[in-house]
Amino acid sequence: MPTNEENRVLLYATADKPTVPSAVTCDTPLESLNLNWTERDLPERERTKHVHRLHPYLGKYIPQLVEIFLRKFFTPGQTVLDPFAGSGTTLVQANELGLHSIGYDISAFNIILCKAKTAQYDLVQARKEILDIVEKVTGATQEKISQPSLWEAAAADGASLPAEEDEYLKTWFDPQALFELLTFKKLIHSEGYRYTDLLRIILSRSARSARLTTHFDLDFPKQPQTEPYWCYKHSRTCNPTTTAYQFLRRYSLDTIKRIEAYAQIRSNARVSIFHADSRQEDIPAIDGVMTSPPYVGLIDYHEQHRYAYELLGLEDRRVEEIGAAKQGSSQKAKRAYQEGIAQVFRNCLKSMQPGGRLIVVAGDRYDLYGEIAQLCGVETEAIIRRHVNRRTGRRSSEFFEDVFIWRKP
Repeated sequence: MPTNEENRVLLYATADKPTVPSAVTCDTPLESLNLNWTERDLPERERTKHVHRLHPYLGKYIPQLVEIFLRKFFTPGQTVLDPFAGSGTTLVQANELGLHSIGYDISAFNIILCKAKTAQYDLVQARKEILDIVEKVTGATQEKISQPSLWEAAAADGASLPAEEDEYLKTWFDPQALFELLTFKKLIHSEGYRYTDLLRIILSRSARSARLTTHFDLDFPKQPQTEPYWCYKHSRTCNPTTTAYQFLRRYSLDTIKRIEAYAQIRSNARVSIFHADSRQEDIPAIDGVMTSPPYVGLIDYHEQHRYAYELLGLEDRRVEEIGAAKQGSSQKAKRAYQEGIAQVFRNCLKSMQPGGRLIVVAGDRYDLYGEIAQLCGVETEAIIRRHVNRRTGRRSSEFFEDVFIWRKP
């Protein structure tokens, strides 16, 4: 049962209709916010608008939720921090609203993704480079009768891939698909392109789709799928994916459209992104925090993008993950999680003025965040509970998450 204090700050929406993000201002009462969007209220095309869908990312919060609280608690020209930058949702939305933003993440892949989403592109040059690499991949992998050996194409910098990467890639990709992916990778390094982060995201997104896995289990496939199978997604028998070229071409064209769409609304606000652990970093001055930390024992963030780490040769810092699924949700794991999250927020608070706010979105199924707030020494201004429709994959169970609004005394 909630305590008296929790009853005082826990808010339930009084409005009948879900909130329209663009209508929110600093004067909008918290109790009037209805964040329980249905699929009809907020279809997928809106939740994944422009660069938000440059690459799939499990466990991210939706941009509309971020927009509401940025509009409510920040004004253009201020600086917002996301110490768990993830896929960059806070950074993208902050920039759209004219807010400077800072993001930290220990995942090398997440840093590439955040930079690709928030970069200010010369659109003519970006389009030219994307179409050029697709044309070169077409010529090298689709039109030649005699192709070079697979590992000859793998030599991105004049050397073969490490043996441990060879094994993973050869296990999870058909030889033809891997040949096409490695050709794309080699061209990124050899052709002197300007926007290499963007090209690497296209490559990673294509690799995710080209793996030897079932169409309905792209998030966490457990073993390679090498035989025809009954597909729950398409309600028919499907065959394993044996090529990557169609994905490289499709996602290249899609990426052009998405960065062009975002360029129409992008501001000149600064975006600073750091590959670092926000528990220890010296964080610049900020006006507040907007973030969604990892949930305890739910997702292994490095593992969900294993294909990118292996293909791109990225530094693996999974041992630094807070609340990783591999660590479980035992009492010991929960205590370690609480201290880790609190350590991050205590570090953030050093860079904030009194009165600054931390807006934290979390699925607090184990009631851990009350103690986290105490460990940080913050005041709880409000907690808004919202119902989340489980609209992805094959999950259908009900899910709730809380928006914790904390204030620095």
